[in-house]
Amino acid sequence: MANTDKNSYTLGFAVAMVVIVGSILAGVFGSLKSQIDENKKKEKKQNILFAMGVTKATLTNNEGDATSPVDAAKADELFAKYIGDNQFIIEGTKATKSEGAFDIDVKKEGQKAKDAAYTRKLPLYIGSVDGKKSYVVPLFGKGLWDAIWGYVALEGDLKTVKGAFFDHKGETPGLGANIKEAFFYEDFKGESIYAGNTYKGITVAKGNNDPKNERKNDNKVDAIAGATITGDGVTAMIKKDLKLYVPYFESIKVN
Repeated sequence: MANTDKNSYTLGFAVAMVVIVGSILAGVFGSLKSQIDENKKKEKKQNILFAMGVTKATLTNNEGDATSPVDAAKADELFAKYIGDNQFIIEGTKATKSEGAFDIDVKKEGQKAKDAAYTRKLPLYIGSVDGKKSYVVPLFGKGLWDAIWGYVALEGDLKTVKGAFFDHKGETPGLGANIKEAFFYEDFKGESIYAGNTYKGITVAKGNNDPKNERKNDNKVDAIAGATITGDGVTAMIKKDLKLYVPYFESIKVN
C-alpha cells in the first residue's frame, strides 16, 4: 500500500489529476470546436449585415429593433441573400472575387504586412439592400486593455458611412465597452470619411460639441465620457484600416 504521507505521492497525485482533467477538457473542446467555429462564422455574418443596415427591423418592415442584429439562426440565409458571393480580396487597386475573403484574418494580415515584401490581402463585402450598394470593410485595432474591432459600411459614393459595428475584448464596462452600444455607433451614420477630395477618416473627438451629431462633414463624432483611450483606438483603427482601401475605392469611384 502506498504511503500517502510522502511528498512524492502528493506530487504524483497532483500531476495525474492535471493530466486527467486536461485530457478531459481537451477532448470536450475538440468535440465542440466545429460548433464553436460555426458560431463564430454566424456572428461575423450578423455583424457584417448589421453594419450595412440589415437588422431585425429590416425583416419586419421597420417594425422590429433596428439596433439588434438578425438572429444567428438566420445569419447564413440572410448573408447569402444580401451579399452572396460578392466577397472580394483587395490588393492595391486589384479586386479578386473570392469567398475566401471571409476567412481572411485581418489581425494576422496586419502582422504579415510588417514585412515590406508582403502584399496585404484585404477582405471586402459588397451588399445590396433595396437596390442600394454597401461596401463593408472590417477593422481591427487596440483599445485601452485589449483588442477592438468592427465593420464600417460605406454607401455607393464610397465616402459616406451607411452604418458601423464595433466590439471589444476587454474594455471597461460602462466606459470603453460602450463602443458596442447604439448611442455610439449610430453617430457614425452619414459621416463622411473625406474632407473635400482628401481622405480623413473619422475622429472620435472630445469636446466635439455636437451632441445631436448634426455636422456630418466634420469627420468627427462625440467621444464617450471617461473612455478617451478606447476612443482614440477607434479613431486610429478607422483611419488606418479604411485608408488601406482608398487606392481601390479611388479606382472605381464614379464622381
